[in-house]
Amino acid sequence: MRRPYPSSTMSAPITADRVIANLIAGRFTPAHGGAIISVYDPATGALIATAPDSTAHDIDAAVDAAATAFPAWSSLPPSARAKKLHALADLVERDIDEFARIESLDTGKPLALARSLDIPRAISNIRFFADAILVDDHETFLHGGATSVVHHRALGVAACISPWNLPLYLFTWKIAPALAAGCTVVGKPSEVTPLTAWMLAERSVEAGFPTGVINIVHGRGPLSGAALVSHPRVACITFTGGTATGELIARAAAPTFKRTALELGGKNPSIVFADAVTPSNLLATVEGVARAAFTNQGQVCHCGSRILVAREAWDAFVPALVEHTKKMRVGDPLDPSTQIGALVSGQHLLKVATAVDSAVRDGGRLLCGGARFDGALLPERVRSGAFYPPTLIEGLAPSARANQEEIFGPVATLIPFDDEAQAIAIANGTRFGLSASVWTSDDSCATRIANALDCGTVWINSWMVRDLRVPIGGMRSSGLGREGGREALRFFAEPVVVVQSKGK
Repeated sequence: MRRPYPSSTMSAPITADRVIANLIAGRFTPAHGGAIISVYDPATGALIATAPDSTAHDIDAAVDAAATAFPAWSSLPPSARAKKLHALADLVERDIDEFARIESLDTGKPLALARSLDIPRAISNIRFFADAILVDDHETFLHGGATSVVHHRALGVAACISPWNLPLYLFTWKIAPALAAGCTVVGKPSEVTPLTAWMLAERSVEAGFPTGVINIVHGRGPLSGAALVSHPRVACITFTGGTATGELIARAAAPTFKRTALELGGKNPSIVFADAVTPSNLLATVEGVARAAFTNQGQVCHCGSRILVAREAWDAFVPALVEHTKKMRVGDPLDPSTQIGALVSGQHLLKVATAVDSAVRDGGRLLCGGARFDGALLPERVRSGAFYPPTLIEGLAPSARANQEEIFGPVATLIPFDDEAQAIAIANGTRFGLSASVWTSDDSCATRIANALDCGTVWINSWMVRDLRVPIGGMRSSGLGREGGREALRFFAEPVVVVQSKGK
């Protein structure tokens, strides 16, 4: 059920078919002052919704509501919080097809990807943390005549800020552990892709969450986002997004010592050894490396955008990868056969195209792609969309900008290496340290490489295989802290030690 607010409160006429509202203290309301943000379908360029352009006034109201709700919510037994989370997951699962359709509409990603991955993963996120909080996390230690018990006490109001590339997937990855741990939430989804967060807000009301436990405020980062991370009553911040924004958040949080988790950018290597391109495994390696490079149009922070190839394997692997990439189907996100959908916006398309043009000026050679997709090759419905073909570039030094700066699109570079030491040096030779994949049939080689890489996750002969029990995050400019499993629940709680000495 949609709850649009009256258009008379807005500062501009409403022409879109969806009017999104903030959820604050259990009520759906416009931004204070009535300002709006236009939301577009990147596959067609059509206006599809308007969202509140919220201000510090809206953030104050949301934080106040969350702070008011915190004592009662945090004092509930874990089983009661888990029950509400499962009720929310049930509602998303009930409406999974609608969530997937809207996620595809909002982001430009293939509907098949949203239906098979993004929305099921969001449901799994909620259920996982609902169940995880039921496991007793108290620790007891005996020493001499004293017993020390470690309890975990919810921090308070959690600011949960999610990006545009995996909107519901990553929004639930943040709010679910916060709620499970006993925090109340003020969530701010990306203003570029706000639709499924709004749908989740509606389902949270339907699930019967107490007033003020979940608040979702829409708006721009420099306005509402900045007000949220600097708010004195916010106890902790979890953010996924660009490294530059992460630095600003860290600076804003520092004066009040807010606990902060930042999952930021990456320039992740896929390292291909010669024994991974034999006739028996070449196809699997090509498909795996291409999936790592181009899933979600390359708009995943863990995408393998630098492909390091053993020189002795170059002549076998590179032509096969180029051939496979050229065959990837770019098209209407609603077409089940589409593999590459639209980029998230026309602005982002320009950013990606500019980065590729710069790489060519720096001496890079295009092996495929490299220009805005010819609209004449697309169905009429999407000919004005933000499409860019999967692109492979060779001939750039490891220090070149295209090998050092995150492009965040369907673009990957190819770099040769001569031995393990050189592969490790190239892989570690950026300011980032998020993840990597290693492709080899030699287990000892895989172990050596994995142990030498400076990143938070290393996949062997795979990519993005995720067990929700394990922590995920990055090193250096790729972030601060970890998300997932017990790490996530403990992030939202303060350890408190009670020591009881035996009386004499």
